[in-house]
Amino acid sequence: MSKEILLWEDGAPLFDPAIGQAPPALKPFLTGEKGRGAVIVCAGGGYAIHAEREADPAAVWINRCGVNAFVLSYRLLPYRHPVMLLDAQRAVRLVRHRAAEWGIDPGHIGILGFSAGGHLAALAATRADEGDPKAADATERVSSRPDLFASCYGVNSLAHISEDFIRKLSGGSDRTKETLRDMDPIANVSAKTPPAFLWHTAADDRVPVQSSIDFAAALTEHGVPYSLHIFPHGGHALGLAEGIPLTEGWPKLLNRFLLDFGF
Repeated sequence: MSKEILLWEDGAPLFDPAIGQAPPALKPFLTGEKGRGAVIVCAGGGYAIHAEREADPAAVWINRCGVNAFVLSYRLLPYRHPVMLLDAQRAVRLVRHRAAEWGIDPGHIGILGFSAGGHLAALAATRADEGDPKAADATERVSSRPDLFASCYGVNSLAHISEDFIRKLSGGSDRTKETLRDMDPIANVSAKTPPAFLWHTAADDRVPVQSSIDFAAALTEHGVPYSLHIFPHGGHALGLAEGIPLTEGWPKLLNRFLLDFGF
């Protein structure tokens, strides 16, 4: 199955046809093996594009681990927060709601992102909810909490990203402290945050490595299990990091992490 699946069949909330973007959707990469988990992939691109090298190739690699994958086409700028978060939360709900149909274990749904997609994955993990039991839409009754998440050179803390990134995502100078907190993953870490896999390079000149270091410290403070890997070589937007010494080993470390948590 490769046909994209709309996140909302009857229209996504806050969707604006005038913007000219396609409705948010999932592209499935199913292994055919029953009872395994699934990982939703969020490519990076500064919320301006979906970087191709961080989308399908990552899903194909996850399949090689025996795990199902879905590439999320979330909405981009000029959409603002919380639209992208709504897409990520809906993706988790949808995969969990339709897990039996696809032969997926509903108790093992993860989300992984790169750079801005890492921000989205971390935000989805820290801003999750249990669903609305009174919702008319059955998918909305399902929890949006991923069972684990991975942030690859992600924007895990707004303290370590450009003002331009924050301004574009929040919508400008009229933002409030509450809005900034709502879109800052590190500010939303709690004991309910799921296990995390984090990796970064020390040489990253776009999203400083301190973003992952500080985020790991917040996870430690709240007793959340995590695996943090900092590699000496490479910069930013590396994807699978093929051919980069040491850094190219990160997918195997993720594979081990997925297996250890039952995926």
